[in-house]
Amino acid sequence: MAQMTSDFFVERLKAWGVTRIYGYPGDGINGVLGALQRAEKAGDGIEFIQVRHEEMAAFMACAHAKFTGEPGVCLSTGGPGATHLLTGLYDARMDHMPVIAIAGQAEATARGSNYQQEINLDRVFSDVASFVQEAATPSQVRHLVDRGVRIAKANNGVTVLILPKDIQDEEWQEPQHAHGFTHSGPGYQRPQVIPYQYDLQRAADILNEGKKVAILIGAGARDAAVEVVQVANLLGAGVAKALLGKDILPDDAPFVTGCIGLLGTEPSWDLMQECDTLLMIGTGFPWTEFLPKEGQARAVQIDIDASMLGLRYPTEVNLHGDAVSTLQALLPLLQHKDDRAWQEKIAVSVQAWWEKMEERAMAKANPVNPQRVVWEMSPLLPDNAIVTSDSGSCANWYARDFKIKQGQRSSLSGGLACMGAAVPYAIAAKFAFPEKPVVALVGDGAMQMNNLAELITIQKYWQRWSDPRLIVCVFNNGDLNQVTWEQRVMEGNPRFEATQDVPDVPYAKFAESIGLKGIFIDDPDKLHEAWTEALSADRPVVLEVKTDPEVAPLPPHITFEQAKAFMSLMAKGDRSTGKVIADTASQIINTVLPGHKTQK
Repeated sequence: MAQMTSDFFVERLKAWGVTRIYGYPGDGINGVLGALQRAEKAGDGIEFIQVRHEEMAAFMACAHAKFTGEPGVCLSTGGPGATHLLTGLYDARMDHMPVIAIAGQAEATARGSNYQQEINLDRVFSDVASFVQEAATPSQVRHLVDRGVRIAKANNGVTVLILPKDIQDEEWQEPQHAHGFTHSGPGYQRPQVIPYQYDLQRAADILNEGKKVAILIGAGARDAAVEVVQVANLLGAGVAKALLGKDILPDDAPFVTGCIGLLGTEPSWDLMQECDTLLMIGTGFPWTEFLPKEGQARAVQIDIDASMLGLRYPTEVNLHGDAVSTLQALLPLLQHKDDRAWQEKIAVSVQAWWEKMEERAMAKANPVNPQRVVWEMSPLLPDNAIVTSDSGSCANWYARDFKIKQGQRSSLSGGLACMGAAVPYAIAAKFAFPEKPVVALVGDGAMQMNNLAELITIQKYWQRWSDPRLIVCVFNNGDLNQVTWEQRVMEGNPRFEATQDVPDVPYAKFAESIGLKGIFIDDPDKLHEAWTEALSADRPVVLEVKTDPEVAPLPPHITFEQAKAFMSLMAKGDRSTGKVIADTASQIINTVLPGHKTQK
């Protein structure tokens, strides 16, 4: 029997090292699904994970790339199935993750006829993808796979391969050795990229001259943790982390100031406001108001993507190279600073910050302080745990209250900051590392948007995992909380019930109804016991906590304008403001009262 094009397609993906595909079936991609089935029977298959929605498949592919370093793969039919992929693919694009999306398409013979589910997918995906191409003949498929996967790996980008339904079922044809054909092959190895010695010396001169050096790391520094610590120790520097770099260095290091930005820490804010030299490594952190004022600090940047150099801050030396190799080449040029006053000041600030965070977390709330949920979780997690977070107010507690340890991993939707990513991220982490416990921190808004359905995916597959522990912690506060506080603090408007109210759903009971474990908590003193129970469970758990929506997810530094906006909303009679915890509310109010800190 002749090999079909779909069989060759699966075989070629296998040759590139693809072992798992997240997806949802449909008639437009049935040829590939048949090929996956035939390969499985032959003992040479690719694992297929059936999700509840194609968007979740793309999120899982992105998370697979984040946690493994290898391209993630997702699959859909054509038409609506393909368009469903877009949000998850944009998550991958904006966080620079290699993802391969496989999409079906109407028959090539019907293209251009306004056929059912016929969409010009090459145009649909043209913005999100580094490479997108629709196959027109079987012999074209070989180089489309080879080029598409290579581009995704080399560019840390998205590739979309579109296969018309009839092309999938046609007999496979090798490209002819003739004009008009091309002959490709699989394989790619990322090169070592190092700047010129002259530029390394220029960078070293700036860093050596600095008295107060700050380092900002992002996801691009992931493999360079050892080198970052060596640089910090030589220069007596403090290290702040962009959110996607949270798990690169542990938070118990005294010179690590934690995350930066709206979800960041006061020590990171102070580090940037007081430094005279800045070294940025593998980061595209977007909010420049949290970086030093222009002209305050001399700056050096290292990035493998030249388009990101000099983009957020006017850097004096831009080093185009991979973080590990560039830092290794830079280290011999750096001088040890004997004066440790700057780093010692940072350590004192960091210690005071953690004490403040504990005080905030243990403050009374109605009924449970959401900060305490994460604060109680943090020390109980095993050293190999993986934590994912959704967007929204829970991301604040993840960023600030989760004191990450060496060996733990974590992530969330960074550049896109999309709701609904935490549970699919957790599922992908669990498939990639079935022996590790995984925790997803999710707001009730995101649970209702799409994460609730993916509990069914967990139920379908959890018994495959060698360690069954996957905990979905739901912050049930009946409010789209992050936006509520943005309305208050950023806009000076009272809470708008029509947009912000979220229906109360019994998440823990739903979990129990599908065979998972459910735990409901509305007493803060039972949090420790609840986390202990969840972490010792024999199956996945939904830990539902009734949290107080009036605990403010405050940025580390409140501007004078934001404080005035908050005072304005109180004057407008926001009915909820009376319940705001006095400690957190006073931080805003004191900013506009006489004797408040000098504005920075």
